[in-house]
Amino acid sequence: MNSPEAASSGASDGCDSSREILSKEIFENADVHSIVFPKKKIIKNLTLLCVAFVFMFAAVQSLFALQSSLNKDEGLGVYGLAIVSIAVIVSCLFVPSPMISLLGCKWTIVTAMFCYVLYIAGNFYAVWGTMVPASLIMGLGAAPLWAAKCTYLTELALQYAKLTGETATAVVNRFFGIFFGCFQTSVMLGNFASSLILSQKPENETEISKELLDRCGASYCTGDEDLGNVTHAGLKRPPAETIYTLCGMYVASGVVAILILVTFLDRLAAHPDTPGKKRPLISVQLLTATFQQTRRREQLLLIPLTLYSGLEQGFIGGDFTKSYVSCSEGIWNVGYVMLCNAAVDAVCSFGFGKLVKDIGRIPFFVFGSFLHLSLQVVFLTWQPTSDSLALLFVFAGLWGMGDAIWQTQINALYGVVFHNNQAAAFSNYRMWESAGFMLAYVFSFQLCVYVKLYILIGTLALGMGGYVTVEALQKRQTPGRELNTEKTSELPTVKA
Repeated sequence: MNSPEAASSGASDGCDSSREILSKEIFENADVHSIVFPKKKIIKNLTLLCVAFVFMFAAVQSLFALQSSLNKDEGLGVYGLAIVSIAVIVSCLFVPSPMISLLGCKWTIVTAMFCYVLYIAGNFYAVWGTMVPASLIMGLGAAPLWAAKCTYLTELALQYAKLTGETATAVVNRFFGIFFGCFQTSVMLGNFASSLILSQKPENETEISKELLDRCGASYCTGDEDLGNVTHAGLKRPPAETIYTLCGMYVASGVVAILILVTFLDRLAAHPDTPGKKRPLISVQLLTATFQQTRRREQLLLIPLTLYSGLEQGFIGGDFTKSYVSCSEGIWNVGYVMLCNAAVDAVCSFGFGKLVKDIGRIPFFVFGSFLHLSLQVVFLTWQPTSDSLALLFVFAGLWGMGDAIWQTQINALYGVVFHNNQAAAFSNYRMWESAGFMLAYVFSFQLCVYVKLYILIGTLALGMGGYVTVEALQKRQTPGRELNTEKTSELPTVKA
């Protein structure tokens, strides 16, 4: 499951366009870098970076999953996530390069993580006056966080490659694999911790009545929390003490992440981490190239599928958690169910990345679309009950399996189809995926669930039509073989 800044958690996020450009600059200058760290210090810094991100995103991603249920009044939670998505789009285009040039990688990461802590702290007193600015600040901090992390990690890998004599590409791929392998555990740890805290529900909590259960699932519309004088127990906001405990734990986790980096992470002496070093401020050029890229035929054909990637992540994180899990089983089960989703997503992301080299990408796209379409039809016709928890785990896991395909293979497809213009292509990818997140969160408060499911089905059908057309066009250009999938990085999308 990915967050909107993906992102991710999408990724989540963060910002492949910035990573591509900054990393390319590092590679081009790799031959003039002096060795700054011994191997032990490189491993130490890699470990610290991994641990810090686990602490930060265990808090952020589990809090994202609870927004539609925790801050449901007037759609505050989901509108806040929509604002994060908008800010991420702006941030990707304008913020990373100037900020890294000014502060260096280490202090860019620290500053951006502080933006995340401000968002978490805003949930102590979640009103429009706190959540709107907190969401904007977090979204603006997302892109520089991921761009600086990628630059720092790439530089560590290049130094390690020089010390060991290995190829730079092999070490970079290994370091990123280690990082994202650790990162995926953050979602599971955060959801598990939130469920432990939220499971401490009051002893006098009433059972969810059949009349209210009948409003769960596809028929759920905003405002169905109440029926006359009866309040829906599963969607009831937890007591203030519980929220303070939850947010306090999350803030503490974020502060620990920052302290780890401030205290122990080494600054790079090479140019990617040297504040004040003149570097081309590529944001304006990237903005122009991004919109020029949008006019390309293949890009236009891939927009619906990219949009669907954001919509489906927004649905599982905003609508499924509220309309199916909280509504029928209570908010205290959201973390457990989403833990299952994240675990399956992580395992399948790794497994599918290996299998695609043997059987090709097309079967995975077909399987992913069939899987999600089947689940959407089930969600339209199935009525949750008070003893549906086992099925919810199954549905969440299957949705995660489909999401793993979209996140790994759409990234790969962009890398191959637009291999001569990857910066602008990945900027488009993030822009349209973030737009999908934004629409999903706006729809979450405005539309009934069955309408959103029809939108998902239509967007998926349109997206697959565009994808098939792109594959046909590419096959015509390179007859006799499928698009090469081995040269493209298969890094997962990260959601805030």
